[in-house]
Amino acid sequence: MPEDAARIMAKAALFAPPPARMADGRRELVGLSREELAEVVRDIGEAPFRAKQIWHWIYHQGETDFSKMSSMAKPMRDKLAEHFVVGRPQAAVVQTSTDETRKFLFRFRDGQEAETVYIPDPEQDRGAVCISSQVGCTLSCSFCHTGTQRLMRNLGSAEIVGQFMAARDSYNEWPSPKGETPRLLSTIVLMGMGEPLYNYENVAKAMKIVMDGEGIALSRRRITLSTSGVVPMMDRAGAELGVNLAVSLHAVRDDLRDELVPLNRKYPIKEVIAACHRYPPASNARRITFEYVMLKGVNDSEADARELVRLIAGLPAKVNLIPFNPWPGSKYETSSRNAIHRFANIVMDAGYASPIRTPRGQDILAACGQLKTETVLSRRRAASDSETAAAEV
Repeated sequence: MPEDAARIMAKAALFAPPPARMADGRRELVGLSREELAEVVRDIGEAPFRAKQIWHWIYHQGETDFSKMSSMAKPMRDKLAEHFVVGRPQAAVVQTSTDETRKFLFRFRDGQEAETVYIPDPEQDRGAVCISSQVGCTLSCSFCHTGTQRLMRNLGSAEIVGQFMAARDSYNEWPSPKGETPRLLSTIVLMGMGEPLYNYENVAKAMKIVMDGEGIALSRRRITLSTSGVVPMMDRAGAELGVNLAVSLHAVRDDLRDELVPLNRKYPIKEVIAACHRYPPASNARRITFEYVMLKGVNDSEADARELVRLIAGLPAKVNLIPFNPWPGSKYETSSRNAIHRFANIVMDAGYASPIRTPRGQDILAACGQLKTETVLSRRRAASDSETAAAEV
């Protein structure tokens, strides 16, 4: 393992999630690999083939109640319930926008929270689940609201895959008794809170579970991992997962990207683009997505657009242009409609798709980080009001 990657893994261990156990000692089965599941089944004196049955019930049927796992005898189900649990993160807040975007604030067993958003595709009967990988974030990107929240810890594999499973619960999207399997929640984008590649082990484990053909069975082509450019882990993700890659670029000059995305000081643009060229799916003409938030007078000039085209030359790529969503205290403004369209036209004329992202869920503050931020602020205000009231008594 390259030294830099080793340091990244060591740092991730400092923010490790708590053990996946209940207070009564029962073990959480969600998030275990197939091999780990077989091992814990052996530990209670049962044959390893039981793991395959349990896997089917957990990930194909979406069942959380051992008593309903009817392919196993009642004594076996009782034994499983004695030793294990099949859980979900608790939905502390659920909001649905007028445009059908649905946002979840999930609370985990230690009380920490992260958010997940389901974004329906208005043109197709399906949509994407935007999943978080960390509680908070360590990158401090200057335009990002989530970046104002300090990193608390990494999410475990159970908590990552559990977000998708809980979203499926919300839409009742598990196979019916007749076997029909709706696919409203058809894709996963790792674009929620946190930098996925700073929590690679847990993210990779969760995505391997999601891609397993005997469970949730999402194709790697339906999973997109978004990174700000953690170069050593981009190489590892390409070799081991091969999911779609999105890169949060946001600037075409190192001096500006150093300000917008401070990680650039460690992995500058040239190194990030080189890692994109090495990414295995790119060699098979699977497009890499470059995310580019449009900031008025900062990164939205025609010269910026032409330099972007030069940077991505030779890559199968598309560029998602994201109008900046202002938040209290931010020093940036959204680029004008004309500036965004001029930028898009230059990129498109060079042969790259350049869609302008339509803001979704604005009435429920569905931009990443806002729901948790508002919830935390509300609790602080409530606590402050309580303290004030107590002091006045």
